[in-house]
Amino acid sequence: MTKIMLVDDDENIRFIVRMILEMEGYSVVEAGSGEECLEKFNTVRPDLILLDITMAGINGWEVCRQIKERKSAIPAVLMLSARNGEEDIKRSLEYAHADAHIKKPFDTKELLDMVKILLQKESHARHPK
Repeated sequence: MTKIMLVDDDENIRFIVRMILEMEGYSVVEAGSGEECLEKFNTVRPDLILLDITMAGINGWEVCRQIKERKSAIPAVLMLSARNGEEDIKRSLEYAHADAHIKKPFDTKELLDMVKILLQKESHARHPK
């Protein structure tokens, strides 16, 4: 089963996104902070991470950079944030090396389509033909 780690300090956002993802058949592991994400990362081994930017402690950009710097089992990372200025999106993609950035509030179809795209991309990267 495809495992998605959902990282957001807002419990309501985690609940809504988890319900959407679970209805599509994904297994969801939650983290309420960047630190918790980094702690759980090695044991959870997610296929995809949905990551908020603005959190207390380590922000999402730094979490993404730390995960992308690891050389093994690097999952796709989708930034899911209310920070949607041009500079914010650029920082997600260029500084943090996220695979995509979607704004909150999000459109459910857009979110699910991007999740599918990133999971397909990740699957091809791990198992090239």
